[in-house]
Amino acid sequence: MRKTYEHQVTLADTALAMGSGEVPVLATPRLVAWMEAASMEAVREYLEEGQTTVGTEVRVEHSKGVPVGGLVNVAVGKPVKDGRRLLFHVTVTDAEGNEVATGSVARARVDTAKFMAKCHGLSDATASLPIIKVGPPPK
Repeated sequence: MRKTYEHQVTLADTALAMGSGEVPVLATPRLVAWMEAASMEAVREYLEEGQTTVGTEVRVEHSKGVPVGGLVNVAVGKPVKDGRRLLFHVTVTDAEGNEVATGSVARARVDTAKFMAKCHGLSDATASLPIIKVGPPPK
């Protein structure tokens, strides 16, 4: 089962705009962000209440430029489980079906509250404090 997400390249998505190159074509950093976003969406069905995933590794070979206005499809396959990590194979193609990039994304399942507590240097016992809850502020 593969899920596909379509994006149209805008000027803001280019290497020139992102500072990663000198030409107005799809920037590798934007491509990686789209690959990670696709894997994040694909993993939702594997999570329990209170869990999320965090990116732990990305490997990508960006093999073809895409100009402003070009369409790309980011296809992500079913994850392979590796302990608490989920490994995704991701392929990016242009509107004609030509490969733009291929790679893998690894995401680790975490308890959201405990992860945020750790990020703030707090103990697991403080994970339920409202200051580190994800979402809108408490009323």
